[in-house]
Amino acid sequence: MKRRSLFSFIFLLSTLMVLEGCSRPVIERNTLGKRPRKKARQYFNGVKKKIAILTFFNEAPYGGNDLGVTATEELRKELSRTREFMVDPMGKKIFGSSKEIYSGGGVKLVQLSRRAKVEGFNFVVFGRIVEARVREKTDEIGVVRETKSYTESKVELRIFDVNGNKEIYTDTIRGFADDSNYRFFGQSQEEKLTYRRDLLRYAVKVAVRKSVPRILKVASKLDWVGRVARIIGNKIYVNAGRGSGLQIGDVLKILTEGEEVYDPETGAMIGVSKGEVKGTVEIIDYFGPDGSIGILHSGGSVIEGDFVQLY
Repeated sequence: MKRRSLFSFIFLLSTLMVLEGCSRPVIERNTLGKRPRKKARQYFNGVKKKIAILTFFNEAPYGGNDLGVTATEELRKELSRTREFMVDPMGKKIFGSSKEIYSGGGVKLVQLSRRAKVEGFNFVVFGRIVEARVREKTDEIGVVRETKSYTESKVELRIFDVNGNKEIYTDTIRGFADDSNYRFFGQSQEEKLTYRRDLLRYAVKVAVRKSVPRILKVASKLDWVGRVARIIGNKIYVNAGRGSGLQIGDVLKILTEGEEVYDPETGAMIGVSKGEVKGTVEIIDYFGPDGSIGILHSGGSVIEGDFVQLY
């Protein structure tokens, strides 16, 4: 009898240890901590473009507003990791949320592009979650049952070029997450909901991470644009400096604001023409957290509000 009791105790203890190891979702083991990289991250030594990321919204019946926030924060974190952008929270105050942009057909972006230019933004990223779902398959027999979960998300992402005053990119990216674990029969509804929510979050994060190389490719084709913020004596103050990656000795060309070009037949705006070059300015010093001071290198008739680009 004692031998049977001892055998039962050892069996129960072994079962609990196995369940403890198997009960954690695979997504946690694979995603927490540092993700392996194929090659070392290269330090970006160019001028960082200032961008706005508008809060994504969720159109799928599952996940609620939480998934939109998850997508937004993951994109902000991943783009910041590249060190190629300055993600400015002021963009949300200027443009609002992605849902507001979608409901207005994107007109709000066009209307506020002038203000965004003055604030120094280069482009705006916004989007929505189109699909988010979890499918499960569970063993029918046993107190402890293996459950296999298949999670899928579909995230739509759009980019609006502030200087060109038009939308230049749209894409839909899919994210997948598969997981299997062992759960006791009769698991509470709250635990099931928490588990599914974690899976949905992970699938959305996967889709967002896949979008980052595409954003980098689009952004590489856009020129960095800054602005003359103030002129005091012979010194020209620019609204970008050390924080943006400008270096002492950099030469910037000074341009007038381009003009909006419309289709004569449809009346639709085609884009914005390039401004005329007034001259060049050489950076000689920094001021504030992200400003620089320059002196006129060539040309003239520079006024506050003129735009600058790397020469």
